[in-house]
Amino acid sequence: MNSQPIQQEKETMPEPRPNENGSIAVRGHIKIFDPETKEVFIDKPNAIHYENFSLALARGVSHQGFGFISEMAFGNGGTRVGDTGIITYLTPNTVGSSENLYNQTYYKVVDSRLSSDLDSARNFMEVRHVAGAYYSDILISCLLDFGEPQGQQAFDNATNSDGTFVFDELGLRSYSPDGPGQGLLLTHVIFHPVQKSLNRMIQIEYTVRVQSLTNGA
Repeated sequence: MNSQPIQQEKETMPEPRPNENGSIAVRGHIKIFDPETKEVFIDKPNAIHYENFSLALARGVSHQGFGFISEMAFGNGGTRVGDTGIITYLTPNTVGSSENLYNQTYYKVVDSRLSSDLDSARNFMEVRHVAGAYYSDILISCLLDFGEPQGQQAFDNATNSDGTFVFDELGLRSYSPDGPGQGLLLTHVIFHPVQKSLNRMIQIEYTVRVQSLTNGA
């Protein structure tokens, strides 16, 4: 009979390894409303331009001085309205690094750190984060006041959707050292036409959520 003591295997903890399966997800939501009457015109998700957004993130975290969100762009080329009033919505432009709105007619700077943001109290960005959460929200707030844009109609009674400031598309652009309108198109959303006129303000609340997905979850 073997009298040698039985040796138990020693349990060892595996060496910690970096999470190589993690990924980043980006999604956005837009709300357009009248801040005085509280009437909501648009409340829907938007499309992300993933190529441009990935480049903007890389430029941002590498401290290259650009890549951050700078402008909110407005256009009137996102829909076609037939003679019977049926609206055809075009596909958001999210493929190709040089993509733009279908027909941009206006823009506003929404980065309060730039001198070109002429009303930083009402056109700004802020980051919202809850400790322990794997996501952070960027809230981009933009106000089109009564007197802007210049050249708008007096009342919101346009008989067609072809007006310069009858908006049906909107997007966020990154900053570019080449000047306004030259940054990457990061998001694009198409919606039913909304007229900006002298008799009302329009507020835009644009939320972009950046989320870390761990272990592929």
